[in-house]
Amino acid sequence: MLPQNAVVVEPLINTYANFRDNVLPRIKRLGYNAVQIMAIQEHSYYASFGYHVTNFFAPSSRFGTPDDLKSLIDRAHELGLLVLMDIVHSHASNNVLDGLNMFDGTDAHYFHSGSKGHHWMWDSRLFNYGSWEVLRFLLSNARWWLEEYKFDGFRFDGVTSMMYTHHGLQVAFTGNYNEYFGYATDVEAVVYLMLVNDMIHGLYPEAVTIGEDVSGMPTFCLPVQDGGVGFDYRLHMAVADKWIELLKKRDEDWKMGDIVYTLVNRRWLEKCVVYAESHDQALVGDKTIAFWLMDKDMYDFMSLDRPSSPIIDRGIALHKMIRLITMGLGGEGYLNFMGNEFGHPEWIDFPRGEQHLPSGKVIPGNNFSYDKCRRRFDLGDADYLRYKGMQQFDQAMQHVEAKYGFMTSEHQYISRKDEGERVIVFERGNLVFVFNFHWHESYGGYRVGCSKPGKYKIVLDSDDLLFGGFNRLNHDVEFFSTEGWYDNRPRSLLVYAPNRTAVVYALVEDEPKATGNLQLTENVKNC
Repeated sequence: MLPQNAVVVEPLINTYANFRDNVLPRIKRLGYNAVQIMAIQEHSYYASFGYHVTNFFAPSSRFGTPDDLKSLIDRAHELGLLVLMDIVHSHASNNVLDGLNMFDGTDAHYFHSGSKGHHWMWDSRLFNYGSWEVLRFLLSNARWWLEEYKFDGFRFDGVTSMMYTHHGLQVAFTGNYNEYFGYATDVEAVVYLMLVNDMIHGLYPEAVTIGEDVSGMPTFCLPVQDGGVGFDYRLHMAVADKWIELLKKRDEDWKMGDIVYTLVNRRWLEKCVVYAESHDQALVGDKTIAFWLMDKDMYDFMSLDRPSSPIIDRGIALHKMIRLITMGLGGEGYLNFMGNEFGHPEWIDFPRGEQHLPSGKVIPGNNFSYDKCRRRFDLGDADYLRYKGMQQFDQAMQHVEAKYGFMTSEHQYISRKDEGERVIVFERGNLVFVFNFHWHESYGGYRVGCSKPGKYKIVLDSDDLLFGGFNRLNHDVEFFSTEGWYDNRPRSLLVYAPNRTAVVYALVEDEPKATGNLQLTENVKNC
């Protein structure tokens, strides 16, 4: 029996009950208002990460009983958290003995027959969305999870794969409308997505639906009655991939305009959920952002009772800046992959054996090791480790959003993206964000544009000692706007911008308003 608030650090598959008792309070304490849970639908192969579903109407038994899952959701609701399910309607396991494949002895009962019904990369079966019985099956499945388990909505997996016959693979979407509305579009799948969104929002007006689409399909987040696909949010997938791309380079080679373009490259008035790191980045085959930044130095220099290293100083500074600029500029909802809030080292892996694909490709296993099958929450809680400061910064980010509601503001203006000085300045809501990505240059008396007149104060400073910074800013200093156009803004402030630091300024007279954005944590059930 685990004591209340115990942290599981042993490499093992966690349970619904332990997640309920020990992880949900952590999510609430950090300031998030929703949790997105992966791998709920039953899947026989654990290393499929829950995406090769064998039973669409069963919560996975490896984590506990159905009542345990219901208890988890009830507890989340008591804490004021929404619970979103990562639902897989884009494909199904090709298992015959325990899945839908060959259910009636043919390959076409739920799926397209022949090659059209097989996903060549995922080694799975593809639904025939033109079949009335398949539509009934999937629609009833979505409704069942909402009614029986009281989920608050869904993140629909693999939507790009559904909407196109090429599944979005080996295709570069440029924004040309012929790429979205042509012979490669699976109209039956798009109609199904419209139906399921219309049903969900019709029966449960407060329910939230998020679509995982990398293509940029137009009207994706317009209501069905207006001719849209009907999702509330699009998952802004390009941002996390961009960070991994940049982390393979020196930060001296990062382009400020490239970062800004990736963050804001979304359709007008379409709400997006943005993230710096998710399971796609932190699972086996890749590394967490923190590990990309700091690698083996994390084993020797994260203790506060010994000196840091230049790699650790750089990594902690950039990790905070990456998270804040992603949240500040990238969308209307922010998704955290649990562990990223304190810079989890290494990666996640699942106990798995060698996998042989039909193509002949062999994916090596890990001899069913549980070594990386855990989240080391004890690292973020330890007073003697630098992880704690990174976690406190994440908590501060969420509380600034809760207070000022900048993510749901319609006002967003980027006034500076200077490649020489490595500075990005933007307004979001009534806040002014100043990022200095330069590796050694700090700027005193630095002028930044602003829109509103008055007295400003620092409300978030990544260089704060509390967050593992160097305490180079005086938070008692007040900043007064001066009239006159600067960087295409009617007013400006003089600030100090230390290198590798992000600072957020707010009007002292600004009255915070309640926010309705999504701040999610994504969880695989080995947390």
